[in-house]
Amino acid sequence: MSTRQIFARHAWLEQGWQRDVLISWNNQGFITAVEPNSMRPDSAESVCWLLPGMPNLHSHAFQHIFSGMTEYRQNPADSFWSWRKLMYAFAQQITPEQLEIIATQLYNEMLAGGYTSVCEFHYVHHQPGGEPYHDAVAMSAALVRAAQRTGIGMTLLPVLYQASGFGSLPPEAHQYRFTHDKPSFLAFWDQLFSLCQAAGVKLGLAPHSLRAINPDDLQAVLSHIFAADATAPVHIHVAEQQKEVDDCLAWSGKRPVQWLLDNFDVDSRWCLIHATHMDEQEYSEAAATGAVIGLCPTTEANLGDGIFDYRQWQTHRGHWGIGSDSHIAVNAAEELLQLEYSQRLVHQQRNICCSDNEPDVASYLYRHALQGGAQASGRLVSGIQPGMLADFIELDADNPALAGLSPDYILAAHIFASSRQSAIRRVWTRGIQRYQAAGTPVLAQQADIAAIRQTVLATCTSE
Repeated sequence: MSTRQIFARHAWLEQGWQRDVLISWNNQGFITAVEPNSMRPDSAESVCWLLPGMPNLHSHAFQHIFSGMTEYRQNPADSFWSWRKLMYAFAQQITPEQLEIIATQLYNEMLAGGYTSVCEFHYVHHQPGGEPYHDAVAMSAALVRAAQRTGIGMTLLPVLYQASGFGSLPPEAHQYRFTHDKPSFLAFWDQLFSLCQAAGVKLGLAPHSLRAINPDDLQAVLSHIFAADATAPVHIHVAEQQKEVDDCLAWSGKRPVQWLLDNFDVDSRWCLIHATHMDEQEYSEAAATGAVIGLCPTTEANLGDGIFDYRQWQTHRGHWGIGSDSHIAVNAAEELLQLEYSQRLVHQQRNICCSDNEPDVASYLYRHALQGGAQASGRLVSGIQPGMLADFIELDADNPALAGLSPDYILAAHIFASSRQSAIRRVWTRGIQRYQAAGTPVLAQQADIAAIRQTVLATCTSE
């Protein structure tokens, strides 16, 4: 079995930046050795600054095509719920062929933005009107092909979507493309299981939200999935909007996170997406389960969701990671910056996301997002260490934001100072270079993207 190597003058390992690190991996793309204070072999690729790749724990790929096209007030109380109407309108039209084009472009942008794997929370399953495609997994297969073309690692999270509101209200017409009953979803998931195993994709489950599922059906689905793969990740939208909290209280007498914890065996396999609106008891009990909170700061800001109480979660030593969600921004550093800055605005202080033991904000943010994202993805991507996948990001030593800095400041400059002029030079997944700044081929045809975008524009302006 042959081995490949890269030599980093500075590599960001579990202990922080280490000097002269020789990293080796095998043909399957798994790291076999990490050796600081080494000499560079003549055959090894050489880089100056090397980071582990960041997992993106929450993505709706199709939504990227209309990023920037909903920033026009249609009524005085524009909110997530009015944005959702526009999203639904586009979701009625998208085809498997279009989805593959959009996702291929998006995943290439993710690689350029420092994400080396993605958790795809996918719910557009059927034809418009709700009739399944002849190939029931056609939409999901388009996403898998996009991941294979770009080389990004994937965790596919097919969405169980059954209702339009709490209490199993019947789905509305524009939700028919999303919905399954329990038997059809189990058959659908089993078909995906075979597809994902063949493609090297981790398969999990995404109950869309408490308002959109039948609780009894979800229990049965979870049992079926864990019997096939006891490590399958489970992601769910929860407590994103205050209206969701109010509606859950009206239905059950409990807040959504509390109801979820009281009725399901939430554990470290779960990822609670957003969880923006929790009370003190929910923060404490959710953290105790070992579940990850999926934070999507740029999307949460764009949709007016509110601000997650990071200090409260930190008090309970809760796990968390980041995602780009609707892809209003596709840049891991920007999500971390937005998270820290949102907390500074709330608390009117600086340097919030850190600890007494780790006062370096950039290092603290990156480490916790990396660990939480790896846990939520169910993949071996938690850092540059033996047994993990060889997913790397090279920072450009010649970038003006980084030039002349010591290791103490490089990561902070990447997150807080590079702004829209990315400091990322090259990206590898499974030890294969997937991206290089300047000259990287665009994998999706720009004419196809433009044509799809014109369809979206017509949809948005007609609503």
